[in-house]
Amino acid sequence: MFTGIVENTGEVKAISNINRYKRAHTRIRINIGNLSKGLKIGDSMSVNGSCLTVMRKEGNNADFEMVKETITRSSLGKLRIGDKVNLERSLKINSRLEGHIVLGHIDGTGQVSRIRKSTSQIKMWISTKNKAITDSLVSKGSITVDGISFTVVDVDRNMFSIIIIPHTLSITTMGSKIVGDLVNLEIDVLFRYIKCLYYKTGRNQKYSKLFN
Repeated sequence: MFTGIVENTGEVKAISNINRYKRAHTRIRINIGNLSKGLKIGDSMSVNGSCLTVMRKEGNNADFEMVKETITRSSLGKLRIGDKVNLERSLKINSRLEGHIVLGHIDGTGQVSRIRKSTSQIKMWISTKNKAITDSLVSKGSITVDGISFTVVDVDRNMFSIIIIPHTLSITTMGSKIVGDLVNLEIDVLFRYIKCLYYKTGRNQKYSKLFN
């Protein structure tokens, strides 16, 4: 479990395919910098919003393995050596929840469709072909974009917008995004379960009035 508050960025150092008879599909090595302190094999880390497990550690480098589902559902399969990624260690139970509850389970990808810059912030519009994602968004609700917790501003049928403040621009990869870039998206877990409960009980008159 994560909060969507990125601790650092890392750099992709190596990418390799894994033997097809193994369960994983791709191995990726990332220089995670000072986040390597205290990190153990088997620990979880959010990499651009996707929860990955540390398989090997050597100095400041950590190896992660990705199954085909991760490659298909996220943008991680398109990473190249030298690319920067957003990193967050898993949440400690006694930590402050600064962002929102993030599972690290990517729902799909979006594409940066428009960027409007001002002196104090950037407003970014992200489009997605996955209608289930936009149907799960509400203005002032939460969305995770490449592992970063954002507040949703506008919601359209296939598009939504977020505001990026200077601090976020300085410590994440969002400052380098251009129109056309792919980003990983995860909807708010609370909305996910409320929506699920609605569809399961919506036909039951006893419960349906709770959602009308």
